[in-house]
Amino acid sequence: SYLLRHARSRNYVSESEACKLESVPLDFGDYHPLKPITVTESKTKKMTRKGSTSSTSSSSSSSVMDPLSSVLDGTDPLSLFAAAADPVTTSLPVDGARRKRDKDESSAVGSDFEPWSSKRGEILARYTTTEKLSINLYMGSEKGKATTTGSAVSEKVRTRLEELDDLEEGSQKELLNLTQQDYMNRIEELNQSLKDAWSSDQKVKALKIVIQCSKLLSDTTVIQFYPSKFVLITDILDTFGKLVYERILSMCMDNRVSLPDNFSPESVNDTAKETCLNWFFKIASIRELIPRFYVEAAILKCNKFLSKTGISECLPRLTSMIRGIGDPLVAVYARAYLCRVGMEVAPQLKESLNKNFFDFLLTFKQIHGDTVQNQLVVQCVEIPLYLTLYSPAIDWILQCIAYHAPDVLLTEMMERCKKLGNNALLLNSVMSAFRAEFIAARSMDFIGMIKECDESGFPKHLLFRSLGLNLALADPPENDRLQILNEAWKVITKLKNPQDYINCAEVWVEYTCRHFTKREVNTVLADVIKHMTPDRAFEDAYPQLQSIIQKVITYIYDFALLFSVEKFLPFLDMFQKESVRVEVCKCIMESFIKHQQESTKDPVILNALLHICKTMHDSVNALTLEDEKRMLAALINGFIKMVSFGRDFEQQLSFYVEARSMFCNLEPVLVQLIHSVNQLAMETRRVMKGNHSRKTAAFVRACVAFCFITIPSLSGIFTRLNLYLHSGQVALANQCLSQADAFFKAAVSLVPEVPKMISVDGKMRPSDAFLLEFLCNFFSTLLVVPDHPEQGVLFLVRGLLNVIQDYTWEDNSDDKVRIYTNVLHLLSAMTQEAFIYHVDKVDSNDTLYGGDSKFLAEINKLSETVVSQILDHLKTLGKEETLKRQSQLALYLFNTILAHGDLRNNRLNQLSVNLWNLAQKHGFADTKTMVKSLEYIKRRSKQPEMSHFTDLALRLPLQSRT
Repeated sequence: SYLLRHARSRNYVSESEACKLESVPLDFGDYHPLKPITVTESKTKKMTRKGSTSSTSSSSSSSVMDPLSSVLDGTDPLSLFAAAADPVTTSLPVDGARRKRDKDESSAVGSDFEPWSSKRGEILARYTTTEKLSINLYMGSEKGKATTTGSAVSEKVRTRLEELDDLEEGSQKELLNLTQQDYMNRIEELNQSLKDAWSSDQKVKALKIVIQCSKLLSDTTVIQFYPSKFVLITDILDTFGKLVYERILSMCMDNRVSLPDNFSPESVNDTAKETCLNWFFKIASIRELIPRFYVEAAILKCNKFLSKTGISECLPRLTSMIRGIGDPLVAVYARAYLCRVGMEVAPQLKESLNKNFFDFLLTFKQIHGDTVQNQLVVQCVEIPLYLTLYSPAIDWILQCIAYHAPDVLLTEMMERCKKLGNNALLLNSVMSAFRAEFIAARSMDFIGMIKECDESGFPKHLLFRSLGLNLALADPPENDRLQILNEAWKVITKLKNPQDYINCAEVWVEYTCRHFTKREVNTVLADVIKHMTPDRAFEDAYPQLQSIIQKVITYIYDFALLFSVEKFLPFLDMFQKESVRVEVCKCIMESFIKHQQESTKDPVILNALLHICKTMHDSVNALTLEDEKRMLAALINGFIKMVSFGRDFEQQLSFYVEARSMFCNLEPVLVQLIHSVNQLAMETRRVMKGNHSRKTAAFVRACVAFCFITIPSLSGIFTRLNLYLHSGQVALANQCLSQADAFFKAAVSLVPEVPKMISVDGKMRPSDAFLLEFLCNFFSTLLVVPDHPEQGVLFLVRGLLNVIQDYTWEDNSDDKVRIYTNVLHLLSAMTQEAFIYHVDKVDSNDTLYGGDSKFLAEINKLSETVVSQILDHLKTLGKEETLKRQSQLALYLFNTILAHGDLRNNRLNQLSVNLWNLAQKHGFADTKTMVKSLEYIKRRSKQPEMSHFTDLALRLPLQSRT
């Protein structure tokens, strides 16, 4: 009661002026805050004493220096951390040099060359089989294990040669009837066995495993699995080649210093050279051609240790060796492996690679020979399927040859392919491997070659698909574009198999979108619908159909144009599977939010996107993850924000009403709609400059009603509380006083429902801090809310205080008293003749009551209750374990009196002194805050009519913690 009877009268304007920062005239001259800083760097030559330097020279730098960098001496801690984590820098010097060399050599072909590793997974996934496979496993020999350490070297050599011969003499075990997965597991076991044998210094055993694996590449009994078998076996060969190379390299070390990156054979010691030659001699003694070829190719890089021209001499010889392989499929994969190794170790030796390919062209007719045809009949394999087995190998060979090759060479190769009969397979590989720009520039030539191909061997639609993939990356001559599309689509549209059709159409849709108008795109989409609708063929082609949608919205991102494509929405109807349909809708909405720069009211766009958003919303069920709900809500909210009917506010509100009915299951969308409607009401107020007509007043009330009936449907308690407060403020700003009262009453009645714990980001947190923050905001609003003529004085404040009183607070919490102290701030402000702020065109209680004594008496009465509650609580904190809390609250109330009370009153003055003493009575005082409070009092005492602060300062002793 002391406080409010003697609340000091405030002149907010003069107080605001007094608190402003002092303005100092500034001569800008050379100074500007955005001007580059000039830093003078002092170079120290002589130390005088610790902590001081004698600077004898300085240099000025005009560049901007980062003060943080200068502290770090130019070292960035994140870079240091990354460097520390980098195995290259943390491993031994030898390993570091080796890894650097491997990296340099692998990158010799440049990052624009697609490595074999990127093709590996695709081949394994594409070339599979359900037939049973067989494999020969090496059974280790026991010969020579009992050799004593005193055995002669010649005995050791003889034993090794005998072990090598064992492989030829049947030391193998054949495993039959393996599934594809079993086969792959066995190959992986062999790979591991190779590494284990090598690490245990059983080099001959390792070589035997590699020879045995290489022999598997001559077996074509399950021919459709051969490309995958090649991938698996050559992984083992690569491992072997790397192990041999690193072994010989380690023998070249001199005082733990490895060879430089581009070493010469002269710098290799004799021991390493002898070991290297030994490996080549061992391999040369392998009797069978295929394992001898593959194992020598695997260690081709080791020729670097013997002579500068070793690799360039070996490549032509290995190329010629392949001529001895009779099966054209086995031969072409051997050529592919040689190209692969050649590109890794000597990418500059293109002549050998070209010779390799031209050799293949000479033997190309073998593919259509009787031997192959008979083999296919036995295995029941059709010629089109058989020809696709060649694609990975030929594609790779051509990619190696075409890499950075001049157009003259590519043209020559194209002409050679053209002269061969049945060349569809080659033509497809040429289009896959050659540069897209080269293909696109000669599109009509390729179309002519495709037309001349025999349909029975390699399907033409695959050729057109390959051509389309190139045209998606590079543009053909402008005059040819329409003719190219017509020629391609003539073939594509005649395809009867839906899967073949959609694989081609998917590629050519991108070409159509890139170069043509919506008319052509519409025609293509219509054709896809026509082919994919019968027998619900679209159900097996969702990935391709999704790809088509993605390409269309990538190139047509003007949504007015997109939805004017007649067949676009019917195309969406083919996505009958809900999960796929939702994914497509998400893609479309992401594109809209990304590309739509201006708000829209186009009815075509709105209807289409509402339909799409409704599809996303309807997919939400009890099992939908929270992250998924958030993503869908964000996309729908993005759409809602982009809708604007300009000054047609009624139409805008109708849209929000429709959206509310459509998206009622997504709470973030309802929250966004409430904010949007509040914004609409404030926009109406801005247009009318606060002077509502009868029509706009009714419209604003409709907006307020929308919010009032929508908020209760939300589940989050603090979401509802904050929206009630926010919407009440909007209603008050628009002079809807009874509606504002209704919002505030609803907020007051909701406070008792606040639970003790709430979920925040998936974790349970105490709700006290959130409630305290909300109530402080609420009090700030209640200052300007006028009393209802039919209710009592301050009925909303009283109602809120009753709710706070009845709310069950935590036993160890002081939040209730902190709220009561904040209520004193509010009541003090209410006693002023003019409030600190107002709502335009709304009369607050300062105007309604005009400082009436009865009104002030009611405030005093209310304050008595509040202060007595605070003091009672302070008494309950007298126990030893709560003395610190008592000290903090006493100081908090002291500062409240200091800020809002008239301390000329003796009794109020005495209360403040008592609170000051209580705050430091038991040694728990917040000394820093109390020092600042005392300084504030002394400053105030120097102002006019504030002499009583001088006496107060003398009565406030500061006790030390001791």
